[in-house]
Amino acid sequence: MEGTNFLTQFPYITVPAVLIVGFVLGFIIKKVLERTSINSAKVNAQKIIEEAKKEREVMIKEGTLKAKDLVHEMKGDFEKESREKRRDLTQLEKRLSFKEENLDKKLSLIDTKEGEFNRRENGLKTKEESLGKKENELTELVKQAKEKLERVSGLTVTDAKKELMDMLVNEAKYESAKRMKIIEDEAKENAEKEAKRLISIAIDRYSGDYVSERAVSVITLPSDDMKGRIIGREGRNIRTLEAMTGIDFIIDDTPGAIILSGFHPIRREVARLSLEKLMADGRIHPARIEEVVKRTEKEIEKTIKEAGQQALLELGIHNLHPELQRLVGMLKYRYSYTQNQYYHSIECAHIAGMLGAELKINVKDAKKAALLHDIGKAIDHEVEGTHAMIGYDYAKKYGEPEYIARAIGAHHEEIKKETSLDYIVQAADAISGGRPGARSEILESYLQRIDDLEKIANSFEGVTKSFAIQAGREIRILVEGENMPDEKVSMLSRDIARKIESQLTYPGQIKVTVIKETRAVDYAK
Repeated sequence: MEGTNFLTQFPYITVPAVLIVGFVLGFIIKKVLERTSINSAKVNAQKIIEEAKKEREVMIKEGTLKAKDLVHEMKGDFEKESREKRRDLTQLEKRLSFKEENLDKKLSLIDTKEGEFNRRENGLKTKEESLGKKENELTELVKQAKEKLERVSGLTVTDAKKELMDMLVNEAKYESAKRMKIIEDEAKENAEKEAKRLISIAIDRYSGDYVSERAVSVITLPSDDMKGRIIGREGRNIRTLEAMTGIDFIIDDTPGAIILSGFHPIRREVARLSLEKLMADGRIHPARIEEVVKRTEKEIEKTIKEAGQQALLELGIHNLHPELQRLVGMLKYRYSYTQNQYYHSIECAHIAGMLGAELKINVKDAKKAALLHDIGKAIDHEVEGTHAMIGYDYAKKYGEPEYIARAIGAHHEEIKKETSLDYIVQAADAISGGRPGARSEILESYLQRIDDLEKIANSFEGVTKSFAIQAGREIRILVEGENMPDEKVSMLSRDIARKIESQLTYPGQIKVTVIKETRAVDYAK
């Protein structure tokens, strides 16, 4: 408003002119202010410089004083440290002097000892030379003495040594042999007396029944008409019975009786029981025969298990594997040299227990080892090897300790006897089998020949079963019908006959019959 009035009052003054005048006046004022500031700054700078100079002079004076004090203090410390060092050096010098004196004394002592050692060494060398001379003299004297002895005796040193050694060895051998003979005679005398005493005690305390073997079984018939029913139409019933059991059924003119002939006692017992059941039932035909025979075989198996359990109960033996119990039961149908092996094993167990009690060893172990000593005979027709080694393997297989298995394997000396138990089992077996009439070698040979006869037949390919019948005069062989051509059947019978001729010795002749049977089964629904 005021500006407007000013311009209004002075119309000849323009706006640009006003601006220029303002700028010039501002510039002039700025310059004046700058000069005033510079002069003031110079005055202040001059004052600051003078104050700095004064402070510098003060600081220089203070630093000089501090330096002098520090130098004085360091000088005092240095002198103190120097005095301590000199004192330490003096002490160290004294100790070194003392040690030097001691070293001088020790060196003097060493020199003295070294001289003494040299004197002793010289004395030892002198003595060594003297001993060397004496040793040479002695060697020469010994040599002269040996030569003189050799001339006198006529023997060299080697010969004399050998003669002396031979003489000493011969004397030692003679003395030892004489002493061994005395000990052996005493041992034999005492052992024989003791053995006789123990055996007599065992035999006196136990007296078992004797069971001999039978090769045939006789079945009494209700009437002679039953023979025809047993034979059946065209002989089919009797053929089925013989094929299923492997036993020879002899039906002859003997009134009211049929004879069952076969060397295998289990098969013969199965045949006897089966025939008795068939006669009691009245239905006799091939299908019924097969059913009854199979059921009878299961009953016999049950009887075998019960026989094994009964033997263990009688002897007081526990914790025996079920398979070993079964093998013991199977011995009831096994005979050796006409002696029943089941009763023989029980008898051996009783005798071994008595001997073990007399010798102060475990009675239960003795009974168990003796009971199991012939279990190999229950399976020796199925597994190759002797019955003792088979029994040894089976005892170990079914968890019996090594000493029990060893006693089984050693009772026929196929394993070396090591313990008292081994000898007890062997003695018990010999006592039981050595009774008068207990065994017969002839029948055992016959049974072995029958067993070998079946083994030969079973060794051929395609044979399913074989049965030795007619007291070993005939062998019947069943073959697979589907895989056996008719022309091969006759060749098989001839091959088996030739092998029997080459491997067995037997009286008369053996008939080889190969039977091929084909069955077709169907069901009507």
